[in-house]
Amino acid sequence: MKIIFFGTPDFAVPSLDILVKSEHEVVAVVTAPDKERGRGRKVSYTPVKEYALQYKIPVLQPEKMKDEQFHSQLEKFNADLFVIVAFRILPEKVFSMPRFGSFNLHGSLLPKYRGAAPIQWAIMKGDDKTGLTTFFLEKKVDTGNMLLTAELPITDEDDLGSMHDKMSITGAELVLKTVNLIETGNYELKDQDDTFASPAPKITKETCEIVWEKPARTVFNQIRGLSPFPGAYFIHGNKQYKVYKSRVAEDCKINPAEIKTTKKEIYVGCSDCCIEILEIQPEGRKRMTAEEFLRGYNF
Repeated sequence: MKIIFFGTPDFAVPSLDILVKSEHEVVAVVTAPDKERGRGRKVSYTPVKEYALQYKIPVLQPEKMKDEQFHSQLEKFNADLFVIVAFRILPEKVFSMPRFGSFNLHGSLLPKYRGAAPIQWAIMKGDDKTGLTTFFLEKKVDTGNMLLTAELPITDEDDLGSMHDKMSITGAELVLKTVNLIETGNYELKDQDDTFASPAPKITKETCEIVWEKPARTVFNQIRGLSPFPGAYFIHGNKQYKVYKSRVAEDCKINPAEIKTTKKEIYVGCSDCCIEILEIQPEGRKRMTAEEFLRGYNF
C-alpha cells in the first residue's frame, strides 16, 4: 500500500521505521515545521523529519492543516492510507482523502484516556496496565471505531520515560499489523463505549506541582508519571525543586510538606506517610541523587 505518514516526536519514529522496512511504500511524511532553538537560533528538525531525510522520503511541513496548497500536495501522492502517530488534529478534508481512510495510533486502551497525555495520566492515576489502540479518524477527537489493541503492564519501577520507550516499540508493531489488516479488508471495527471514556488533558504547570497534603502513593505516581519530562516539582524557600525518582516510605510519619533529612536521605511528609526523594534537581542546577544533593545543599 502507498502510505503517507503523519508524526513528529521520537515516539513516532519506530512506527515510521517499521513501515519503511515493510512491503508497503511510504510515499511521503508530514511533520511539524522546523524550529529555531538555542542562543545561536540553530534550526532543528523533528525526529520524524530526520528519519525521513535519511531514507530520501519527501517531507511536508505545513503551518496549517487547512492550507489548500498542502491539500493539493497530499492529493498528488495518491496514497491509499494515512497513518497518524503523535501528530496534531487533522481536518476531515485531510483524513478522508485516501481510499482506505486514515488511522491513528493512540497511547491508551481507548476509550480510556482520550486526549494529549494518555501515558502520563495512566501512570499518575496508578493504573497497573495501559496499552495502545489503532482507530479510524472521525470528526470528534479520539472517538473513532477501533481496529486493534495491545496491552502493557505498568510496574512501580516504570516512569513516563520507560513506558514511552516500551509503548513506541509495541505501537510500531501494532501499526504494521493494522496496515496489513486494512489491506486484507477482512476486519471488524469495534465501537468505543463512551460511558467508559476518561480524559487525558495536556500537562500544565499546575499538573506538575506536588501537593504534599495528598497520600504518598498519589505523589509517588505523580512523580513517575512526569519523569523525565517535564518533572514534578515543589517550592521550598522560594526555590523550585524537581523530583524525578522517589519511593513511598511507609515507616516515616511527619507532617505534610515537612522535610526531614539524614546524611544521605530526604523525606517529605504526606497525608499518610512519607515520600523519600531519590533523585532531585534544584533550580538552575543539574539532576542529582539525594546523596549528591545533600553534600552541597540543605533545606
